[in-house]
Amino acid sequence: MRSRVPCSSRNAQAFGTDRNTYLTCIPPECTANLERHVNNIRNHYGLPCVVSINHFTSDTQEEFDLLRRHMDRLGVPVVLARHWADGSAGAEELAHMVVKLAESGTASKRYVYQDEGSLWDKMKAIATKVYGAADTSADSAVRAKIADLQQDGYGHYPVCAAKTQYSFSTDPKLRAAPSGYLVNIREVRLAVGSEFVVMICGDIMIMPGLPKEPASTRIDTNDDGKISGLF
Repeated sequence: MRSRVPCSSRNAQAFGTDRNTYLTCIPPECTANLERHVNNIRNHYGLPCVVSINHFTSDTQEEFDLLRRHMDRLGVPVVLARHWADGSAGAEELAHMVVKLAESGTASKRYVYQDEGSLWDKMKAIATKVYGAADTSADSAVRAKIADLQQDGYGHYPVCAAKTQYSFSTDPKLRAAPSGYLVNIREVRLAVGSEFVVMICGDIMIMPGLPKEPASTRIDTNDDGKISGLF
């Protein structure tokens, strides 16, 4: 999962306090996003999880300890990942923790919706359960397209949501863990090859297709194991 819990001096000023006071207790606005991700993984997907902090050189030990104490109250392990600076060795602790959780036998895997549900019900389940919305909406043309896909035999396909990555909502400026809002489905697309239906929400650019020549054709390694062609 990807979340962000800022603990910098700049954020302390934003909350009207000094850095030392700020570091005694993370404001709820900073942890709500992370807590919703944890809740989704645990309660909607039935899986154990670990919080991995992507270490920045400006991070301090006291910031890490504060976040770890906060997540301890939720029973969630926190691991500091330094793979940016230390390569694979920097992610070794995280790898061991993931294996430990995978082998713990605590998983009870489930899904947000059932395969036999209608496409509309699947879209609503994603919006309300995962994103915290109150409901979904769509204009008559989009609803008709969804009904046609259902009628044409694609109702068993899973649904992929395309929306901003900056918010649980479709508004990139609505941070933390908003709830009670409406998710408007502005378009739906059928991906026959990969067998899923895409619900497009908000102002988001859909990823373009792959180039004629994949970048992998220019990547190679020499006899010493040195990689070339990445950039």
